[in-house]
Amino acid sequence: MLTALIDYDSGNLHSAQKAFERMAGDLSGEEVVVTSDADVLRKADRIVLPGDGAFPACKAALTDRRGLFEALVEGVEKDAKPFLGICVGMQMMATRGLEYAETEGLNWVGGDVVKIEPTDTRLKVPHMGWNDLIVTGEHPVLAGVETGQHAYFVHSYHFAVADPAQRLAHVDYAGDVTAIVGTGTMIGTQFHPEKSQSTGLRLISNFLKWRP
Repeated sequence: MLTALIDYDSGNLHSAQKAFERMAGDLSGEEVVVTSDADVLRKADRIVLPGDGAFPACKAALTDRRGLFEALVEGVEKDAKPFLGICVGMQMMATRGLEYAETEGLNWVGGDVVKIEPTDTRLKVPHMGWNDLIVTGEHPVLAGVETGQHAYFVHSYHFAVADPAQRLAHVDYAGDVTAIVGTGTMIGTQFHPEKSQSTGLRLISNFLKWRP
Protein backbone atom coordinates (compact mmCIF):
# COMPACT_ATOMS: atom_id res chain seq x y z
CA MET A 1 0.00 0.00 0.00
CA LEU A 2 1.35 3.38 -1.03
CA THR A 3 0.76 6.51 1.07
CA ALA A 4 1.52 9.80 -0.70
CA LEU A 5 2.37 13.00 1.19
CA ILE A 6 1.65 15.91 -1.14
CA ASP A 7 4.55 18.32 -1.58
CA TYR A 8 3.40 21.74 -2.76
CA ASP A 9 6.09 23.83 -1.05
CA SER A 10 3.89 24.54 1.96
CA GLY A 11 6.24 23.90 4.83
CA ASN A 12 9.01 21.47 5.72
CA LEU A 13 7.83 17.92 5.11
CA HIS A 14 10.89 16.26 6.63
CA SER A 15 9.45 15.54 10.08
CA ALA A 16 6.13 14.35 8.65
CA GLN A 17 7.88 12.06 6.19
CA LYS A 18 10.05 10.57 8.93
CA ALA A 19 7.07 9.95 11.21
CA PHE A 20 5.06 8.23 8.48
CA GLU A 21 8.05 6.15 7.40
CA ARG A 22 8.69 5.14 10.99
CA MET A 23 5.15 3.88 11.49
CA ALA A 24 5.00 2.28 8.03
CA GLY A 25 8.13 0.34 8.93
CA ASP A 26 6.15 -1.49 11.60
CA LEU A 27 3.62 -2.67 9.02
CA SER A 28 4.03 -5.15 6.19
CA GLY A 29 3.90 -3.88 2.63
CA GLU A 30 3.56 -0.19 3.47
CA GLU A 31 5.42 2.47 1.48
CA VAL A 32 5.52 6.23 1.99
CA VAL A 33 6.42 8.76 -0.70
CA VAL A 34 6.59 12.56 -0.78
CA THR A 35 5.47 13.78 -4.19
CA SER A 36 4.38 16.74 -6.27
CA ASP A 37 3.71 14.48 -9.26
CA ALA A 38 0.03 14.06 -10.17
CA ASP A 39 0.68 10.65 -11.74
CA VAL A 40 2.30 9.36 -8.55
CA LEU A 41 -0.61 10.71 -6.53
CA ARG A 42 -3.08 8.83 -8.72
CA LYS A 43 -1.24 5.58 -8.00
CA ALA A 44 -1.33 6.11 -4.23
CA ASP A 45 -3.69 4.15 -1.99
CA ARG A 46 -3.83 6.90 0.67
CA ILE A 47 -3.33 10.65 0.49
CA VAL A 48 -1.92 13.05 3.10
CA LEU A 49 -2.19 16.83 2.64
CA PRO A 50 0.04 18.76 5.06
CA GLY A 51 0.15 22.54 5.20
CA ASP A 52 1.83 25.39 7.05
CA GLY A 53 1.18 29.10 6.72
CA ALA A 54 -1.84 31.07 5.56
CA PHE A 55 -4.92 29.45 4.02
CA PRO A 56 -4.97 31.57 0.81
CA ALA A 57 -1.28 30.99 0.08
CA CYS A 58 -1.55 27.24 0.65
CA LYS A 59 -4.64 26.95 -1.53
CA ALA A 60 -2.98 28.93 -4.32
CA ALA A 61 0.20 26.85 -4.11
CA LEU A 62 -1.79 23.63 -4.33
CA THR A 63 -3.91 24.70 -7.30
CA ASP A 64 -0.87 26.10 -9.13
CA ARG A 65 0.75 22.65 -9.37
CA ARG A 66 -0.04 21.19 -12.78
CA GLY A 67 -2.62 18.46 -12.36
CA LEU A 68 -1.89 17.95 -8.66
CA PHE A 69 -5.06 19.58 -7.34
CA GLU A 70 -7.18 17.66 -9.86
CA ALA A 71 -5.52 14.36 -8.89
CA LEU A 72 -6.21 15.11 -5.22
CA VAL A 73 -9.89 15.82 -5.81
CA GLU A 74 -10.25 12.78 -8.06
CA GLY A 75 -8.59 10.50 -5.54
CA VAL A 76 -10.68 11.65 -2.58
CA GLU A 77 -14.05 12.45 -4.15
CA LYS A 78 -14.24 9.85 -6.94
CA ASP A 79 -12.01 7.03 -5.76
CA ALA A 80 -12.72 7.49 -2.02
CA LYS A 81 -9.09 6.97 -1.04
CA PRO A 82 -8.37 7.46 2.66
CA PHE A 83 -7.36 11.07 3.19
CA LEU A 84 -5.61 12.85 6.07
CA GLY A 85 -5.32 16.64 6.19
CA ILE A 86 -2.80 18.16 8.60
CA CYS A 87 -2.93 21.75 9.92
CA VAL A 88 -3.80 23.98 6.93
CA GLY A 89 -4.27 20.75 4.96
CA MET A 90 -7.17 20.03 7.34
CA GLN A 91 -8.46 23.59 7.07
CA MET A 92 -8.69 23.29 3.29
CA MET A 93 -11.34 20.61 3.81
CA ALA A 94 -13.69 23.45 4.84
CA THR A 95 -16.21 25.33 2.73
CA ARG A 96 -14.12 28.49 2.92
CA GLY A 97 -11.27 30.15 4.76
CA LEU A 98 -11.53 33.69 6.13
CA GLU A 99 -7.83 34.37 6.70
CA TYR A 100 -6.80 37.67 5.05
CA ALA A 101 -9.30 37.12 2.22
CA GLU A 102 -12.29 34.85 1.71
CA THR A 103 -10.92 31.77 -0.03
CA GLU A 104 -12.86 28.80 -1.34
CA GLY A 105 -12.03 25.50 0.31
CA LEU A 106 -12.62 21.94 -0.86
CA ASN A 107 -16.02 21.86 0.88
CA TRP A 108 -15.56 18.28 2.06
CA VAL A 109 -16.63 19.25 5.58
CA GLY A 110 -19.04 22.16 5.86
CA GLY A 111 -17.93 25.21 7.79
CA ASP A 112 -15.55 28.16 7.84
CA VAL A 113 -11.96 28.61 8.98
CA VAL A 114 -12.10 31.58 11.37
CA LYS A 115 -9.70 33.43 13.67
CA ILE A 116 -9.20 32.05 17.16
CA GLU A 117 -10.66 34.49 19.70
CA PRO A 118 -10.01 33.31 23.29
CA THR A 119 -12.36 34.77 25.90
CA ASP A 120 -9.32 35.20 28.13
CA THR A 121 -7.36 38.06 26.56
CA ARG A 122 -4.21 36.94 28.36
CA LEU A 123 -3.97 33.98 26.00
CA LYS A 124 -1.92 34.67 22.93
CA VAL A 125 -2.76 34.02 19.30
CA PRO A 126 -1.33 32.07 17.55
CA HIS A 127 -2.31 29.12 19.68
CA MET A 128 1.12 27.53 19.96
CA GLY A 129 2.31 24.53 21.93
CA TRP A 130 0.81 21.55 23.71
CA ASN A 131 -2.85 21.20 24.58
CA ASP A 132 -5.07 18.40 25.87
CA LEU A 133 -7.44 16.78 23.42
CA ILE A 134 -11.14 16.47 24.23
CA VAL A 135 -12.33 13.58 22.08
CA THR A 136 -16.07 13.64 21.36
CA GLY A 137 -16.42 11.38 18.32
CA GLU A 138 -15.48 7.85 17.35
CA HIS A 139 -13.32 6.95 14.37
CA PRO A 140 -10.97 4.05 13.49
CA VAL A 141 -8.06 6.50 13.12
CA LEU A 142 -8.67 7.63 16.73
CA ALA A 143 -8.35 4.17 18.28
CA GLY A 144 -6.33 4.67 21.45
CA VAL A 145 -6.41 8.47 21.10
CA GLU A 146 -8.28 9.65 24.18
CA THR A 147 -9.35 12.74 26.06
CA GLY A 148 -6.47 14.17 28.07
CA GLN A 149 -3.74 13.13 25.67
CA HIS A 150 -1.48 15.89 24.38
CA ALA A 151 -1.09 17.25 20.87
CA TYR A 152 1.08 20.01 19.42
CA PHE A 153 -0.56 23.03 17.78
CA VAL A 154 0.69 26.07 15.86
CA HIS A 155 -2.14 28.14 14.33
CA SER A 156 -4.11 31.38 14.50
CA TYR A 157 -7.26 30.15 12.73
CA HIS A 158 -9.43 27.13 13.38
CA PHE A 159 -12.25 25.23 11.72
CA ALA A 160 -15.77 26.23 12.84
CA VAL A 161 -17.55 23.06 11.72
CA ALA A 162 -21.18 23.36 10.60
CA ASP A 163 -22.21 19.82 11.65
CA PRO A 164 -21.11 19.03 15.23
CA ALA A 165 -21.03 15.32 14.38
CA GLN A 166 -18.12 15.98 12.01
CA ARG A 167 -16.00 17.57 14.74
CA LEU A 168 -14.37 14.59 16.41
CA ALA A 169 -12.18 16.40 18.92
CA HIS A 170 -11.41 19.87 20.20
CA VAL A 171 -9.25 21.61 22.79
CA ASP A 172 -10.02 24.31 25.31
CA TYR A 173 -8.21 27.60 24.69
CA ALA A 174 -10.56 29.88 26.58
CA GLY A 175 -13.15 28.58 24.15
CA ASP A 176 -13.50 25.52 21.95
CA VAL A 177 -10.89 25.14 19.22
CA THR A 178 -11.40 22.36 16.69
CA ALA A 179 -8.68 19.70 16.77
CA ILE A 180 -9.98 16.86 14.55
CA VAL A 181 -12.67 16.63 11.87
CA GLY A 182 -13.85 13.63 9.90
CA THR A 183 -16.44 12.32 7.48
CA GLY A 184 -16.54 9.31 5.18
CA THR A 185 -13.03 8.41 4.04
CA MET A 186 -11.62 11.78 5.16
CA ILE A 187 -10.11 12.91 8.45
CA GLY A 188 -8.13 16.00 9.38
CA THR A 189 -6.10 17.20 12.37
CA GLN A 190 -5.41 20.83 13.24
CA PHE A 191 -2.43 19.72 15.30
CA HIS A 192 0.74 18.20 13.87
CA PRO A 193 0.67 14.44 14.56
CA GLU A 194 4.31 14.14 13.48
CA LYS A 195 5.24 16.49 16.36
CA SER A 196 2.77 15.09 18.90
CA GLN A 197 4.89 12.22 20.20
CA SER A 198 3.06 9.01 21.12
CA THR A 199 -0.43 10.40 20.48
CA GLY A 200 0.47 11.55 17.00
CA LEU A 201 2.38 8.40 16.11
CA ARG A 202 -0.57 6.26 17.15
CA LEU A 203 -2.88 8.33 14.94
CA ILE A 204 -0.48 7.98 12.00
CA SER A 205 -0.25 4.22 12.52
CA ASN A 206 -4.05 3.96 12.70
CA PHE A 207 -4.35 5.92 9.46
CA LEU A 208 -1.91 3.60 7.70
CA LYS A 209 -3.95 0.58 8.85
CA TRP A 210 -7.34 2.13 8.04
CA ARG A 211 -9.35 0.25 5.42
CA PRO A 212 -12.60 2.23 4.97
